[in-house]
Amino acid sequence: MRLISLNVGLPREVIWKGRTVTTGIFKEPIKGTVRLRKLNLDGDRQADLSVHGGAEKAVYAYPSEHYSYWRKTLPSMELPWGMFGENFTTEGLLETGISIGDQFQIGSARLMVTQPRMPCYKLGVKFGRDDILKLFLQSRRSGFYFSVLEEGDVAAGDSIESLTQDPAGISVADITSLYADDDPDPELMNRAIQLEALPSSWRNYFAKKIGR
Repeated sequence: MRLISLNVGLPREVIWKGRTVTTGIFKEPIKGTVRLRKLNLDGDRQADLSVHGGAEKAVYAYPSEHYSYWRKTLPSMELPWGMFGENFTTEGLLETGISIGDQFQIGSARLMVTQPRMPCYKLGVKFGRDDILKLFLQSRRSGFYFSVLEEGDVAAGDSIESLTQDPAGISVADITSLYADDDPDPELMNRAIQLEALPSSWRNYFAKKIGR
């Protein structure tokens, strides 16, 4: 497992449908070692902290393996690393194979998987098309967020080492399915509600969904 590309970017203003939007979704690959702190990487920021960023969304990771799918789905678009707004473009980590609460070492930093990424309209801003939100969710290629348990230095090319696996074994893909499926598994949803590593916003949402 490996960190293929390290991507950062500061918020910028863009025009979208006749209005000015401030967004941090535009990330560019960088070389060299960067300090990963509790809330983000040095040189990286989020524009709207009510829905982006924070300790439970300190780093957004997206599997490099998904890019071939998107290049076939969107053949007219250029899709460089960081296109989905990810900080980490990874190799060897897929939503179906990692669980909420799993911990990893990248560079000298220790991280924990917290949740899948749900798209907002700013992904449409980045791609210049509204339908990308529906396509993104339907694809189930969500990517995932890390919290930072121990700050450290990271760089493109670093290995990604598995440290611990959460005993509940609820994958990132499981959480996305509970959100997106028309008939989600109630037993799995009950288990997700008990998952301490899953942010309270998700657990509260699932509790309301099943009437608890």
